[in-house]
Amino acid sequence: MAGTEAEHLVGALDRLRTTFRWKADGLDAAGLRTRIGASTLTIGALLKHLAAAEDQMFSTKLDGSPMSETWAGLARASQTWVFDSAAQDSPERLYALWDEAVERSRSRLQLALARGGLEQPVHLSAPDGTHASLRRLLCDLIEEYGRHTGHADLIREAIDGVVGEDPPARWRPKSTPRPDLIQGSDE
Repeated sequence: MAGTEAEHLVGALDRLRTTFRWKADGLDAAGLRTRIGASTLTIGALLKHLAAAEDQMFSTKLDGSPMSETWAGLARASQTWVFDSAAQDSPERLYALWDEAVERSRSRLQLALARGGLEQPVHLSAPDGTHASLRRLLCDLIEEYGRHTGHADLIREAIDGVVGEDPPARWRPKSTPRPDLIQGSDE
């Protein structure tokens, strides 16, 4: 409630991660592929997209390191590949992709914060060579989760009526990570 700036930003990100994961949890393949209205977004696509966003934020953008092997073809794929390809992934794979990406991100973020705090420049830079700060990366990912947690909220309500801002007390994901389902994982 009265922590440091870093604690508040990481706390806000983790709250959004938890709310998103709750909204995505326990769905079968049909639920993960459900669309509403004219939108092509699905909760499965959001799981895969946010897994890629986590990996990119806390590898390539943070320190210039490559993303995990899971995303090796991403640079050559269409801009919608992550969203479109999720329909071919099993629920177990989609949950594992996200769960494992978040765990990698948490570890990488804690190491970065210990190395230099929020002010430190990261690898990501503007065309003029100005480097972003770690604070900027955190704020960007918070914004990404804010937008997509709202999408997941609407989709989940259409699937089975689940609504709410935070998961119930003592909620834990029904699906558990299965690293063996992440082909090519190098982590």
